Amino acid sequence: MDAIFSRTSSRQFTSQPVDSKFITKIISAAMAAPSAMNQKAWEFFVITNPDTLAQLSHVTPYASSAANAPVSIVPCWNTALLRVPEMVQIDMAMSTQNILLEAEALGLGAVMLGIAPIPERMNAVAKILSLPDSFKPFTIVPIGWPLNKHPQKDRYDPSRIHTL
Repeated sequence: MDAIFSRTSSRQFTSQPVDSKFITKIISAAMAAPSAMNQKAWEFFVITNPDTLAQLSHVTPYASSAANAPVSIVPCWNTALLRVPEMVQIDMAMSTQNILLEAEALGLGAVMLGIAPIPERMNAVAKILSLPDSFKPFTIVPIGWPLNKHPQKDRYDPSRIHTL
């Protein structure tokens, strides 16, 4: 539970590489997420090539952090595996949350950069990664050792709780 209450978005990273064993743990956490009808339509692209990371950093006005991250994960869904297509973005969001939480638990920093459902962004990422037509990018998650770590703000707001 500590990761839930300590996780913040990290957009600046040291130059220290992220060991592949950490990436394996992070993707294992992603694949542990719930999925509608157990469709598990996800595919994960691990990007370490600096040129590719630089290209990804231009996909949105908010993606510059991808350029200075030692690694980014791009979760995609595979349309060929869909059983309940209307639920896939929820599945992908839960999987991405697990990526963020596991990165935090490992002492890493990460941030989710929104791609889906914006077609221009999705198409740009698909082109950069040379994805097959059946793979749809959901987000870009730059990951690395955070340059600065700040505490999470308490977001608990009892006025938003309604008991019936």
